[in-house]
Amino acid sequence: MAAEQRKLLEQLMGGSSMSRAAQLSLNDPKVCRSYLVGTCPHDLFTNTKQDIGPCPRVHNEALKAEYEALSDKEKQKYGFDYDYMRDLQKYIDACNQRIDAAQQHLKKTPDEIRQTNLLLKTISELTSSINNGLLEVEILGEIGEVHKAVDEMYRVHQARQAKAERERELKELSDTSGPSGHQKLQVCDVCGAYLSRLDNDRRLADHFYGKMHLGYAQMRRTYDAFPKEMRGRIRPPMDLDGAGPGPAAGPRGPRGGGYRGRGRGYRGGW
Repeated sequence: MAAEQRKLLEQLMGGSSMSRAAQLSLNDPKVCRSYLVGTCPHDLFTNTKQDIGPCPRVHNEALKAEYEALSDKEKQKYGFDYDYMRDLQKYIDACNQRIDAAQQHLKKTPDEIRQTNLLLKTISELTSSINNGLLEVEILGEIGEVHKAVDEMYRVHQARQAKAERERELKELSDTSGPSGHQKLQVCDVCGAYLSRLDNDRRLADHFYGKMHLGYAQMRRTYDAFPKEMRGRIRPPMDLDGAGPGPAAGPRGPRGGGYRGRGRGYRGGW
């Protein structure tokens, strides 16, 4: 959506804006390096509660294609991975602070929070397994694989029983932890949103597959994909003609190089 809006803006502004963008080089400070390397955080949360507005730097598809065409050795000379990692770190740290504040507000013990998040994750996984299993049963039935369909339906039945048991455990945990006004709430450890144990499967799915949750999940997954040794290093100067040294990356990653298990409350997608 943000990319489409940017294209429309360029068209409205005319060719002069596009020509100026075309004259930029990869190491121009006006160019968004997060966009060149991966996904700019500004593009992840448009039209959500965490919308941070348009990126102040240039997103140019031609420059992104030029960067992606470079060899790994050539990319290392630019050091843009460090800029991208530092950019992700800033937003992940801010999200983690909101999560800590929300959890403190609920005044649950760390063990209660851990158990709640684990149960939420398990329930989400079982819900997905049930839905996939029902689809598999339908397909097997259509192609005449009756015995396989019966076996799959049995596994769906087991998953439903396991899900009902986990939901019962979650209810009991919520009823016995935290102050009475917050018994029904828990904090998503990916995006910091409040979840309710009374939410039905549809509402939970809307959350876990919502744009804000998936945006933070993508940021955390991308950050964790960076080699750990990068997180304690200073950003190397560009080894390019006419390119000065880049800004230094922070000495610490989110939560000292990790994020204390955050990002595990969702199921894949990248």
